Amino acid sequence: MQDWPVYVINMDSNATRLARVGAELDAAGVTWTRLPAVNGRALSDADLTRVYDARANRRFARHDLVAPEIGCYLSHIKAAEWLRDSGAAAAVILEDDLRVTGDFAATIAAVQADHAARAGAWDMVKLFSFKPVRLDQVCAIGQGITLGRPDRVPSTTLGYVLTRAGAEKILAKVPPIFRPVDEDHKHFWEFDLRVAMIAPQPIAIGAQETSDGTVGDSRKQMAQKDPIWVRLWRFGRYRVNYRLQLARARAKGL
Repeated sequence: MQDWPVYVINMDSNATRLARVGAELDAAGVTWTRLPAVNGRALSDADLTRVYDARANRRFARHDLVAPEIGCYLSHIKAAEWLRDSGAAAAVILEDDLRVTGDFAATIAAVQADHAARAGAWDMVKLFSFKPVRLDQVCAIGQGITLGRPDRVPSTTLGYVLTRAGAEKILAKVPPIFRPVDEDHKHFWEFDLRVAMIAPQPIAIGAQETSDGTVGDSRKQMAQKDPIWVRLWRFGRYRVNYRLQLARARAKGL
């Protein structure tokens, strides 16, 4: 029985995407709720100033955020708020450009059973990665379904499970924001998040067509301003921090 809400983030203008993903989830036997996405392009300058920390972005991020990236992050914050206010123990948060590739309902049921058995073992479970991910501390949670700590947190928010405790950790830190939402997930230690990954993945990337462009479209229009040595330094700093935090978590048995 599905106890956790399933939120599908969808822009008002993207009715075709919603119909497509809705049909996929309906066929998988999943009850879902549309979560109206925040349109970053429609935010006023005052709204952007309120939610976006440009100074922190210049210090810690790889590039300036474009308006659609800010809207995307605010949409995921909205999902965390919905979860917090729902009273549910966790929620499944999905973007509307996915396609179902596995037994989605069985995967979520297995994750739900694991949460009931090991409450606090994780705050977030990623359901998809573009690239292969090695899992550490792997445990079987269902028929052919495993859960473990990823050697790298995927650079995507296509789909993930978030606990209410995890939502509260995120909401205690943002807004304001200064990095894309998936990049903040990769900096899990800044939120004290325990991030896990499922295998096999029950979803994959689907059709990307939109009525008003994607985040990637807007990103391509902005030239990278920083010199190569700055970008390499930021990347190196992140990798060192990431490996250090993974080692600390493993030492604590987390």
